[in-house]
Amino acid sequence: MKEIRLGTIGSGAIVRSILDNVKLTEGIRPEAVYSRTEEKGRSLASDYGVDKVYTSLEELFADEAVNFIYVASPNSLHYPHTKAALLAGKNVICEKPFATTKERAEELINLAKEKNLYLVDATPTFFLPNLQILKDQLVKVGKIKLVMGNYSQYSSRYDALLAGQVPNVFSPDYAGGCLMDISYYNVYLNVALFGIPESADYVPNIYKDLVDTSGVITMKYPGFVSTQAGAKDTWGVNYFQIEGEKGYIYIKDGSNGIAEVRVVTKDSDETFNLQPNPDRWFYEVQEMTKMILDGDREKMERGLETMLSVIEIIEGSRKKAGILFSDER
Repeated sequence: MKEIRLGTIGSGAIVRSILDNVKLTEGIRPEAVYSRTEEKGRSLASDYGVDKVYTSLEELFADEAVNFIYVASPNSLHYPHTKAALLAGKNVICEKPFATTKERAEELINLAKEKNLYLVDATPTFFLPNLQILKDQLVKVGKIKLVMGNYSQYSSRYDALLAGQVPNVFSPDYAGGCLMDISYYNVYLNVALFGIPESADYVPNIYKDLVDTSGVITMKYPGFVSTQAGAKDTWGVNYFQIEGEKGYIYIKDGSNGIAEVRVVTKDSDETFNLQPNPDRWFYEVQEMTKMILDGDREKMERGLETMLSVIEIIEGSRKKAGILFSDER
């Protein structure tokens, strides 16, 4: 493949973040945009110099110039939109959360393999240079005993929720909630570093029988425990810390972005950062484009394996906590 020609689904902030960095990356460009309303689609297309605007997914999928679909619709639509794109013969890049259940995620992976198509999980963490630094530095802190973290970001839509509205990000109809959004990054980084835990339990704050607006997930690993807080209804100091018998690792600004890795032992205090650009989507677009154009399916499959584990943990812990989406109630 010589060039990725994107057709985007969605018109929210994350699509703009991706397209901002597409402009900075060789080998990838936007070919078309889809939105449920032509007004939003035209606005997005105008800002990024795109000529084609679709309000019909069938027409988008029929566009032969589009060879990749980027799915950034509301959470509950990731599965049907990705499946429809694959069935139409399009390669797909799917935004996190990839699906609401492990079963659906596996179905999409199998479908892509059957059709020999690319299917990429678009969790930025996987593509960050500092993730490998973090993995390499773990040995310095010795036997791990505690992992703690917080990722709290007051949602711009939380005030609307308090006012009686139900925005998509807080709706069980659209698989919203903190665990599917903010806390996803906490779970993802644990899985990327330590694998699947022995157990995972989530204690949420649930708003009016809708979904969780904040909560704490505890993951038990052999010999240590990881406790991660996440919130869309508060804000605080975001961090991620790994404590071992010989020292600790502190991740600046938390699991979302791995902005900087500080490693402290009795003998040393070192800080590492291979991400001078603070925009995590920059590295995602750069590395994802390289992966696809190089035909590195092995790397793509490693990302999908990590994603499957994350979905399995989140699905199990949210259901135990009584968080069910509309199609599960």
